[in-house]
Amino acid sequence: MYISELKIHGFKSFADKVTLRFGEGITGIVGPNGCGKTNIVDAIRWVLGEQKYSVLRSGKMEDVIFNGADGIKPLGVCEVFLTVHNNTGKLPIDYNDVEIGRRIYRNGESEYFLNRQSCRLKDIMDLFVDTGMGADAYSVIELKMVEQILSDNGEDRKRMFEEAAGINKYKLQ
Repeated sequence: MYISELKIHGFKSFADKVTLRFGEGITGIVGPNGCGKTNIVDAIRWVLGEQKYSVLRSGKMEDVIFNGADGIKPLGVCEVFLTVHNNTGKLPIDYNDVEIGRRIYRNGESEYFLNRQSCRLKDIMDLFVDTGMGADAYSVIELKMVEQILSDNGEDRKRMFEEAAGINKYKLQ
């Protein structure tokens, strides 16, 4: 199972539609300061259901919508769609490719999608539980997360290892 495609429109610094394609294996995002690397990571976390706007480096959730720049007007909506290639069958759904999406409007309303069908955040969270790809999972790691893992208390490390080991679904039952 791996992220095969990420479509971003109106999210933070991405005013225009952008499609990123990924191959199987480890992917590194590199580039100069200020080119949007961290915003790509934020977009992945956001579409997977991240609810803490502080994790997304925002004052409120609506701040993830492109706010305008040098002659480009602010947008009223942003959306991110993420396609996961389910080649291992780890996701409990009968599709080889699973697309999840999230959209938010300036008025604070938001929508979630599973294979282009409207769904609830809970549906997305349940789909990815114990896969290592949840909103706070270990599959997307920034340098600051590595530093945090090394300095966190034992309870936080335990939670991370439980997610990695795939036992959270048993705790939910």
